[in-house]
Amino acid sequence: MVSAGLAAVFPALAQAKVVEQIHGGRESLSLWYDKPAAPWVEALPVGNGRLGAMVFGRVAQERIQLNEDTLYAGGPYDPNNPASLEALPKVRALIEQERYQEASDLAGSAMFGIPMKQMPYGAAGDLLLDFIGLKDSATYDRSLDLASAIATTRIASGEAAHVREVFASAPDQVLVIRLMASGGAKLNFDLGYRHPSDVKYGLLRAADAGASQYTETLNEDKRPASLSIAADGPGALLVQGRNQPSAGVAAALRYAVRIQAVGDGKIAVAGDRLQVRGAREITLLVGAGTNYVNYADVSGDPVTAVRKQTGAAALQPYARLKAAHMKAHQAPYARMSIRLGGPADSVQPPRLTDRRIAAAESGADPGLATLYVQYARYLLLSSSRAGSQPANLQGIWNEGNNPPWGSKYTININTQMNYWPAEAANLGECVEPVLRMIEDLAVTGAVAARKGYGARGWVVHHNTDLWRAAAPIDGPKWGMWPCGGAWLCKTLWDHYEYQPDQAYLRRIYPLLKGAALFFIDTLVEDRKGRGLVTSPSMSPENAHQPGVAICAGPAMDRQIVRDLFAWTLAAHGQLKEADGEFAAAVAAARARLPADRIGAQGQLQEWLDDWDGKAPEQKHRHVSHLYGVYPSEQINVRDTPELVAAAKTTLNTRGDKSTGWATAWRLALWARMGEGERAHAILLGLLGPSRTYPNMFDAHPPFQIDGNFGGAAGILEMLVQSWGGETRLLPALPKAWPDGKLNGVRVRGGMELDIEWRAGRLTQLGIRGQPGAKAALRHGGELRTVTLDAKGRYRQVFA
Repeated sequence: MVSAGLAAVFPALAQAKVVEQIHGGRESLSLWYDKPAAPWVEALPVGNGRLGAMVFGRVAQERIQLNEDTLYAGGPYDPNNPASLEALPKVRALIEQERYQEASDLAGSAMFGIPMKQMPYGAAGDLLLDFIGLKDSATYDRSLDLASAIATTRIASGEAAHVREVFASAPDQVLVIRLMASGGAKLNFDLGYRHPSDVKYGLLRAADAGASQYTETLNEDKRPASLSIAADGPGALLVQGRNQPSAGVAAALRYAVRIQAVGDGKIAVAGDRLQVRGAREITLLVGAGTNYVNYADVSGDPVTAVRKQTGAAALQPYARLKAAHMKAHQAPYARMSIRLGGPADSVQPPRLTDRRIAAAESGADPGLATLYVQYARYLLLSSSRAGSQPANLQGIWNEGNNPPWGSKYTININTQMNYWPAEAANLGECVEPVLRMIEDLAVTGAVAARKGYGARGWVVHHNTDLWRAAAPIDGPKWGMWPCGGAWLCKTLWDHYEYQPDQAYLRRIYPLLKGAALFFIDTLVEDRKGRGLVTSPSMSPENAHQPGVAICAGPAMDRQIVRDLFAWTLAAHGQLKEADGEFAAAVAAARARLPADRIGAQGQLQEWLDDWDGKAPEQKHRHVSHLYGVYPSEQINVRDTPELVAAAKTTLNTRGDKSTGWATAWRLALWARMGEGERAHAILLGLLGPSRTYPNMFDAHPPFQIDGNFGGAAGILEMLVQSWGGETRLLPALPKAWPDGKLNGVRVRGGMELDIEWRAGRLTQLGIRGQPGAKAALRHGGELRTVTLDAKGRYRQVFA
């Protein structure tokens, strides 16, 4: 039986070890566990776009790990190589002569950024809460409720109970930690701050080996000299520090973390600790910020900002903070719902999330795919909101100061994949940070275009960071690729097509035009007379001969530039722009881009020459040349069946199993091509323990959030597709999901869809949009057009 103390606080709990609640005949969308987190990838994430935290749910020593979205290393810098422009024609000449190794060597020495590495994303440290006298409990569970965006830990022993709730408030811009004790229990704890330099990323420390009695240290003797921790008024602790230098770029950021405690009992600051004694209810309000204003301006005042944030929040009762947080989260989150599987799958006995993941490849848990989609939506809302930075390689969550790949913005797939589900999943406002980043990159990228290529417009290569660096980095095998900015523009164009708005189109048109101008100036004649190509370039991140990736006109470049030119021309026409000469140049260049080609193996060629069969990595994680299938629509089952067959040949060669994000891309590709069973088989591998951590973070490994977002996009693509001027209903439905329901999914043209199906057959359809709008629908091989009524509605029930 559940203890009386715990039941008094959470009366919905009916038994000890309950880790899932059943509401209305279906599982609540929560992650549930019966033990605390040990390594970081077991902790639960909360975030408000700008401020993030990982909640470990430990009993004797709680750990709350903090992130702030501008806390990168370094400061404003210009990485453009002054030797690049002179080297460019020489590199192009070597490529034309097929002297690829020499071209690669010259590009590596003269065209890459200085420094050749960009600035990594850091962490804002840990809060460690040491609870006096609190030990292993008879009853324990922790959860993350996706609908409320609250992480909860429940601990009970006999009549004594402790409940902790943690959320990151978007309206109040603070992290809120609510601690409650009942049944004779009291809150007695010390709170200290640990600098992130003390944390080694991803390692399971010896202190993590036990069940709940964690005693991680604050390592005072290792604190940087720049770190200051002191009282900041009654019941408040203020932490001040600096970011780290990197690759020769000086540190330019100051950061502040302020913790304000409010509640009963005795609250005091003793040295560098916040102490609470004899309390029943305590609310900790945590603010964090830096002096970052924009990529060229670090004149902000983080101390004033965090004092204002926590001070204003402290004047509000906890109930009001919680209600405002939930309202702000639920307004976008509740727009879309999804249920997969048959009636027997909608109600299940309580199951722990980590055990569901461990058993995922059995295919017996369609509800886990439902949870995966909604978790991705939760993560996107938590890491990308209006006014924040875009979601980076790990969203907003990062344990230390040296994360894998710098946790930056890798824009040869990963950042773009982060936003694949945004529009369909009805979270279009999450794209706003990407728009502002591209507006920054159009400025720094114009410098890169001028200094590196002598070109107009703007260019960004395969990575960028907080400081909007645009030069190529990481060496010629990885970074000599000029299409990163152009691919980012697809996120902007998708948003327009899903939510048409002339003011928005007018805002993005200069970005499209600038990206197109760069290619108008830099495309060159192919050495064999096959048309206009990019040079130098590469097919990310693949080599066509051992150690050499540099080339001219790879398939992905041609596909991306073809799309970019089409979007630019469409925007030009819709806005009735007067620059006819520019439009004519774009149209002429687009017509001269070489078409996609099928190679000797029957594969879609990755390069303009048929090198695929001799490339050293036949199972390479990237499938760059399949951009044309997904996320683009240039290659599709309706218009280009021969190229689709070639794409399938490529995918069969590459294999279904890859890194987390690459597995997600394969899932989306097979779904787009209508292969539901193949897509589902890949999805089971993605959901399993080799590609999903216990907290449902995607495992590259290590953690990269793009797999979460790409996987969710792939699942939605199995159910509804929107391309080619039509909407496809259940185009890749697998047998494992005979029944289901999807409400509030968006499609192009500014419409929302509701669908329901039973025994694999569509039973109900609803559409919402502009009155009189027409929707072209394809289902079961039949295409028909319906018209929305005067209220902007269409509904049909199928026999």
